[in-house]
Amino acid sequence: MPIRRSTAGASAVAALLLTAATLTGTAHAAQDTPVAGASGSSTSDVAPGHQATLSALQAAVQAGVPGAVAEIRDRNGTWRAAVGVGNRQTGQARSLNDRFRIGGLTNTFVATVLLQMAAEGKLGLDDTVQRHLPGVVTGGGNDGSKITVRQLLNHTTGLYDYLADPTYYETYTLGDGFLQHRYDTLTPQQRLQVAFAHPPIFPPGSRHSFSHTNDLLAALVVEAVGSTYEEEVRRRVIAPLGLTSTSHPGTGTALPKPSSRHYSKLFYGTQPDRIDDVTALNGSQNWGDGDMISSAADLNRFYGALIGGKLLPAQQLAELKATVVNPDFPSSSYGLGVERLTMSCGTDIWYHDGGVVGSLTVSAFTEDGRRALTFNYNGDWEFSQLLATMSAEFCPASTTH
Repeated sequence: MPIRRSTAGASAVAALLLTAATLTGTAHAAQDTPVAGASGSSTSDVAPGHQATLSALQAAVQAGVPGAVAEIRDRNGTWRAAVGVGNRQTGQARSLNDRFRIGGLTNTFVATVLLQMAAEGKLGLDDTVQRHLPGVVTGGGNDGSKITVRQLLNHTTGLYDYLADPTYYETYTLGDGFLQHRYDTLTPQQRLQVAFAHPPIFPPGSRHSFSHTNDLLAALVVEAVGSTYEEEVRRRVIAPLGLTSTSHPGTGTALPKPSSRHYSKLFYGTQPDRIDDVTALNGSQNWGDGDMISSAADLNRFYGALIGGKLLPAQQLAELKATVVNPDFPSSSYGLGVERLTMSCGTDIWYHDGGVVGSLTVSAFTEDGRRALTFNYNGDWEFSQLLATMSAEFCPASTTH
């Protein structure tokens, strides 16, 4: 089954913890130089310490991912790589500067805005959702007066994930349903109606379980307190950090250039070898919980600034990093828009992953923000090398040389 937002959003990497990921061997990487070709063949000027990371990216392409792009920042500078193809029809390689849909990483931008608003006294993390969105969370036994903003951000509300609804999932992410509806404009209310037709899956605050419904509501809280969600993210995060490759698509269907085509196995159940170009997609279908577009460089800059305390006061940064255990994957725990993961080598990192039809992205970074990795696949069905890529970068002593 291909990665979708229901499995990729803040859970794809954690899901891999159920199996032992095989770390990859030695390869060569180039300092600020593209690594071209489907095999990920190397260029000159080897960058010490990143060989295994490149090898993991190459392994992903060999496993079926059309192409991958990555950027790493550490004390030695910036290393970038692009392997595989960005266009299966023409054979054009992926670009180091590719822009792509980031899916669930959108959630961290929203969480950052809400935490800034909390620092300004415009809302409280323990405010009820009902206070800011009166009458929105209702029906099916759902009650916004029993759910807090904090619970939206750490996914402890118990609200049903609208993307888990079988009819919605098949209509907008699979097969002929996607092909027929990819250009449809959807409102947040349409997606919430799907969620609230189902009862809560557990009482608020009793445990963690990722739900796109939470992130959609968080974006609506931003709008209830401030301006539009897009404007608040632009004004508070994108503009101050100079994230020139980061944007919101609105109801647009195209990716800004430079970018690669996005691919999906829409018919994986009946035609497992069929791969469709799913690049064209109405951005409103992921509004607020997965619509943003960015690049590896911008995402590293954002997460480095966030964890480094440049976007939040100390108190709100501490709130961001206050985690609840994910009972399904005990080695990971979820904060407010970021997740903490203990790697097999014992290293603790922060990360977020995000999937949207045709694209899978991971950003991971150390506690001090001095080492950061972001990589993207322009295909959504193969994810066996996600954890291997993270392990290669953050557990280099564990890799086989």
